[in-house]
Amino acid sequence: MTTPPTGLLPTYDDVQAAADVLERVAHRTPVLRSRRLDELAGCEVFLKAEHLQRVGAFKFRGAYNALSQLPQDRRGAGVVAYSSGNHAQAVALAARLLDIPATIVMPHDAPELKVAATEGYGATIVRYDRYTQDREAIAADLAARTGATVVPPYDHPAVIAGQGTAVKELLEEASRLDVIVVPLGGGGLLAGSLLSVAAVSPRTQVWGVEPEAGDDGRRSLEAGRIVTIEPPRTIADGAQTLHLGELTFPIIREHVAGIVTATDDQLVDAMRVIASTLKQVVEPTGALGLAALLSGAVPVEPGQRVGVVLSGGNVDLARFAELVSG
Repeated sequence: MTTPPTGLLPTYDDVQAAADVLERVAHRTPVLRSRRLDELAGCEVFLKAEHLQRVGAFKFRGAYNALSQLPQDRRGAGVVAYSSGNHAQAVALAARLLDIPATIVMPHDAPELKVAATEGYGATIVRYDRYTQDREAIAADLAARTGATVVPPYDHPAVIAGQGTAVKELLEEASRLDVIVVPLGGGGLLAGSLLSVAAVSPRTQVWGVEPEAGDDGRRSLEAGRIVTIEPPRTIADGAQTLHLGELTFPIIREHVAGIVTATDDQLVDAMRVIASTLKQVVEPTGALGLAALLSGAVPVEPGQRVGVVLSGGNVDLARFAELVSG
């Protein structure tokens, strides 16, 4: 991998600028606490509730920040995004708020709840098969034919900066955190979080967590280069990415304490704990961080203060019930 020029990589100044853009548009989501959860984890746990963000996921932060920077003379041609659901909804809502046409490339097996929400926000959906087709190629072709701007789900400076505002807020509300645990798909949330932590709380360790079936991030860190995998089969549909980004990887490589994984069973256990102790519904991808903490995959000392990002809550209730009751 060729390291991108320094000027292309976002910085904490970009995260601060994104916070200003989002201040009156995005929710400042709460930090949740539970004495019972502290007992289960053996530490003090601070949950950043991004499942309560607009569109039900942190993705709104990066999407709105990116679309807000689109020049006026480019807005009429619209934007194209590709996503299994949360980035799709985020771009669709941000586009509606900014009066920009949006087309979203979504896999045939995307959760219908996310498809319906994306359509509800006014976006046009183009479906594809994630196991046989290339979503990035489809989006690029659409953009070439229509003049639209591609807004990728994670490998974009403004998207990364927007995602970094979630942990910026967490650090402002729960200072002196020893460890922060962040879900990992393509790396936008983790990279943005690392920018915030490096600037505000450099002694805090940050761990990324991805599905066991989709451990491209862990492999990339070990290899020192971006590793691409086959489409992973996991209930964590928001983290079914094939590789990290050209922008996210160098930030992660420089700052992350480590990358661990969680099994689907561990994700379900974490969803069950969140529902029973905090009465909150979190999707499988959103539970990645807590699953790794409860399983012991993330090394923490007794009594340490640990932040965990709950990245999303977009799961069909029937599917949620099926998972947690099983």
